Amino acid sequence: MTLALALACTGVASAKGAKDAATQPTAAVDELPQGQEVSDTVIELAGWVVASKDSEGYPFAIMDKAAAQVLIFGSDGKLRGAAPALFGSAKGDHSAPNVAKLALSAIPGHDRTTPAGRFIGGFGPSDDAGRVLWVDYDSAVSMHPLPPGTPKEKRAQRLATPTPDDNRVTHGCINVSPSFYEQVVQSTFEKGGVFYVLPDKDSLEKTFPEFAQSRAKAEHDDSKDARSASK
Repeated sequence: MTLALALACTGVASAKGAKDAATQPTAAVDELPQGQEVSDTVIELAGWVVASKDSEGYPFAIMDKAAAQVLIFGSDGKLRGAAPALFGSAKGDHSAPNVAKLALSAIPGHDRTTPAGRFIGGFGPSDDAGRVLWVDYDSAVSMHPLPPGTPKEKRAQRLATPTPDDNRVTHGCINVSPSFYEQVVQSTFEKGGVFYVLPDKDSLEKTFPEFAQSRAKAEHDDSKDARSASK
C-alpha cells in the first residue's frame, strides 16, 4: 500500500479505530520513491507494536530489507518518516561470530549481513566514527547517513534509484540520506528506541514469534467470523 494509506492504517491497527486514523499527522517525511508501496507486513507489524506496547513507550523503527525501506515511528506510535535505505550486501539474518571485532575491510563478503530481529538501541560512541546510532551494538550494526569516501560503491546513486534491487551494498549497517537522518532519525532516537528488522530468509514466526502468533490468531478469528456470517 502507499505511504499515505499506510499512515492511516497504523491508526486503525493501533486499536484507536478508523475515526482516529483520519487525525493522523500528514507531516511525516516521505522520501520513498514515487509510487513505491509499503508492505502489508510492515503496516501490520507497526500496528501490533503500538497495540501491544511492545516498544514500551519508546520510538521505534521498522526496516524492510527486501523493499530497502526504513519507517520511523515516534513514541506515540505515529509515523514520523519513511525513506529508502541501504543494507548489508549479503542476504542473511544473523551476524557471524566476532564480526564486530573485525575491520570493515576484513569482513568476508558472505558475512556482510544486516541481522533480523528486535533490537534495543541508542546513540553511543564508536571506535572510528564518533557518536553513532547503534541498532545492534553486539554485532556493530548502526544506522547512519551515507558515508563519504565510497565512490566506487555508488551508494548515493543506489539510494536514489526507484527500486530496491541495488540497495544491498553495506558491510551490515543501515544507510539513509543525510537529510532523512538529520530531520527524522536524530531527533526521534535521541533517548534510544526499538528497532525491528524484517528477515531475508528466516520466517516471521522465528523472527517475531509474538507478532506472528497475534497475526495468526487475528486471521483465525476473521475466518471464524466469516464462517458464522455465512450460516
